[in-house]
Amino acid sequence: MTIPASFIQELIARADIVEIVGRYVQLKKGGANFMGLCPFHSEKSPSFTVSPTKQFYHCFGCGAHGNAIGFLMEHGGMGFVEAVHDLAGQYGLQVPEDDASPQDRARAASQRQKQASLSDVLEKAGEAYKAHLKRSDRAVNYFKGRGLSGEIAKRFGLGYAPEGWRSLASVFPDYEEPLLVESGLVITSDEGEGKRYDRFRDRVMFPIRNVKGECIGFGGRVLGDEKPKYLNSPETPVFSKGRELYGLFEARTALREKGYALVTEGYMDVVALAQLGFPNAVATLGTACTNEHVQKLFRFTESVVFSFDGDAAGRRAARKALDAALPFASDVRTIKFLFLPAEHDPDSFIREFGADAFARFVGEATPLSRFMLEAAREGCDLGTAEGRAHLSSNIGPMWSALPEGALKRQLLGEIAALVQLGAQELSELWKPAAAPGRRAPQQHAPADDGPPAWDGPPDAPWEGGGYGSDYGTGGGYGTGSRGSSYGTGERRAGFGSGFKGRRQPRPPRPQGRIQPPSRQEVAARLLLSNMAPWDGLSHELHTVLCELPGELGELFRWLDTQHHEHGTLSWAALREGLRGLSFEPLVLRLMTGPDGAPVGDMEEEAPAGQAAPDTAAELKDVLARMLIERLGAQLTETAGAFGTDPAAPERYRALEARRRELQAGL
Repeated sequence: MTIPASFIQELIARADIVEIVGRYVQLKKGGANFMGLCPFHSEKSPSFTVSPTKQFYHCFGCGAHGNAIGFLMEHGGMGFVEAVHDLAGQYGLQVPEDDASPQDRARAASQRQKQASLSDVLEKAGEAYKAHLKRSDRAVNYFKGRGLSGEIAKRFGLGYAPEGWRSLASVFPDYEEPLLVESGLVITSDEGEGKRYDRFRDRVMFPIRNVKGECIGFGGRVLGDEKPKYLNSPETPVFSKGRELYGLFEARTALREKGYALVTEGYMDVVALAQLGFPNAVATLGTACTNEHVQKLFRFTESVVFSFDGDAAGRRAARKALDAALPFASDVRTIKFLFLPAEHDPDSFIREFGADAFARFVGEATPLSRFMLEAAREGCDLGTAEGRAHLSSNIGPMWSALPEGALKRQLLGEIAALVQLGAQELSELWKPAAAPGRRAPQQHAPADDGPPAWDGPPDAPWEGGGYGSDYGTGGGYGTGSRGSSYGTGERRAGFGSGFKGRRQPRPPRPQGRIQPPSRQEVAARLLLSNMAPWDGLSHELHTVLCELPGELGELFRWLDTQHHEHGTLSWAALREGLRGLSFEPLVLRLMTGPDGAPVGDMEEEAPAGQAAPDTAAELKDVLARMLIERLGAQLTETAGAFGTDPAAPERYRALEARRRELQAGL
C-alpha cells in the first residue's frame, strides 16, 4: 500500500525532532541547536546536533543525518512504513493509504488497536512480575547465583511468576478478560468447564521487547531442573518467534559501538554476557534462526557472529543459521560462526578465561565461507569421484543462495578446485534442468548422451504396494522378512521393534484393502514414540522431513521446534503439546496401532534419552529409503533433460553415485 507523499511531508513538519531524539539521547541546548553524544557511534565529546528549525539531525563525527522518520529507522531498526506508522501514532494521526479500501483501512486500524491493547496487558503483567521478584528470596538468589547484579536485572526488566495457579487474578480484576488469553498470559483448559490458569508459574521471567521497547511476550525459566526448563509465550498478534530476537532492544546502541552482533542460544546467555561486558548479545526465542532474524540484525550492524555449543545439536543449529544467513552474505558484510568447547556456554567461558580471551575467541570465529565448505563436505570422500560429486550436490544450493558479488565468484573457483571441475562447468552443472513450470519429458535419452532414465530401485513405491519386498507387498500389512512393524506371526505391542510389551495373538486381519502407512508416516511415528534420534539426524534429513508438504511437514517442523526449545520429550509430553493443533488428528491416527491400541505408551528398551537399538535401525532404514526415493525422482527428471541441458549427464552421474552410496548402506 502507498502512503501519500503529502502526508509524509505533513508528518515531518508536525513532528518535534528534538522530542523524538531526546527520548533516546541526552540533549543540551547549544545556540540555535541541541547537542549530544551520537547514538550511532562511540564518542566522548558531543558531535551530534539536532536542529529544531530544520527538523534535522546530523553527526559531524560519523556523518549520520536525517529527519524524524530516518532517526526511527536507523536507531529503532524499523522499516520505512513501520517508522511512519509509529511516528504518526505518537501524534494521533491516521496514516492514509492511497490504494486501500475502506474495509482494509478499518481492518488495519482494528489490528493496531488490538496490538496496543495486548502490549498494555503484557506491560502490566511485567510490572507485577518485577514486584514479585523483590518479594521472592528464591528467585533473587537464583539470579545472584548466576552472577547478575540488580542493575542488570532492572535493565532487562527481570521478574518472577509466583507458584499460584491464578496469581494474575490479583493484577487483572477481570480474570475472564479475553485479552489475557490472547496475550498468552492465561490458558483456558479444554476439559470440564474451561477453567483458566496462569501460563507462567514459579518461574523467573524475562520480558521480550520489540525494537520500540514494547513488551510483546515473556520467557520463563524454572528455578530447578523441572521440564520444560524454558517456556515461551505462544504466537500472538504482537509476538512471533520467527521474527523477534531477545535483547535486541537493549543491545541497539552496543551493536554499533562493538561493531557486531553476537547471536546466542538463550535468555541467560544474553543477560550474563551484558553483565560481563558484552551488551551486544541477542538470542533467538526457542526456534532456529530465520531469514527475518538475520535481516533485522543487519539493520543495526554489518557484522554478525553466531555462537553455538560444540555438540551435534549446536552444529545443526549453526547449519540452519547458515541457510538463513546466505542470502544476506554480501561483500560488505561479515558473518561468522563461533563454536564453544562442549563443556562451556559463553557465561562459563568468560568466568574461567576472562573477557579478553572470549573477545579473541570471537575474533577467530569461523567465517561463513569456510563453514559453508565444511558443512557441504561432511561425509564426502574427496579422494573419490563419488565423494566430489556428493560435495558438488551438497554445496550447489548454498552457493546459489549467495547474493551476486566477489565472495560468490571467489567461492565458485574454490569449490571448482575441490571437485576437480572448471568454474564454468560447475556453474553450468548447477543450472536448473528445466524452466519453472516446465515438465521434463519422460523418455529415455540416446545412448551417446549418457545413461538412460532410472526407473527406481526394486522396492520403489510405484513398483507395488507398501514398502516393497522388505516390508511386505500388497495392500495389507505384508509378510516381509523384517516384520518389525508388520511381520507375520505374533506382533509386539506398539509400533516397531523398539518397545517392550506383552506378546499378544495377532488380531484378525481386517476385511478389505487397508492402505499401508507411507515412509514419511512411519518416520513420524517412530520419532513421536522416541524423540531421541532427532538430534542425530543429518541436516539433509532434517530438510527433507521439514519440507514435506501438508500436515506431515507441519508436524516435523513442530517437532524440530519442540526439540530445539525443550530437548528430548516423551510421547506423553508431546501429546499434551499437540492439543488444539491442526495436525493433532493425523498424529493420533499414526499413534494408534492396527488393533486400536495406543502405540506411544510402551516402555522403551533403552536408557533415558536414547533410542532402542531396533527402533533406531528401523528409523535409519526408513529414512534412507526416503532419500533413495527422492533421488529416484531427481534422476528421472534429470534424464528427461538429456539433449537439452549439457550439464544433465554430469548431474545425473552425481545423483546416481549418491543413490548407490545410500543403497550400499541398507
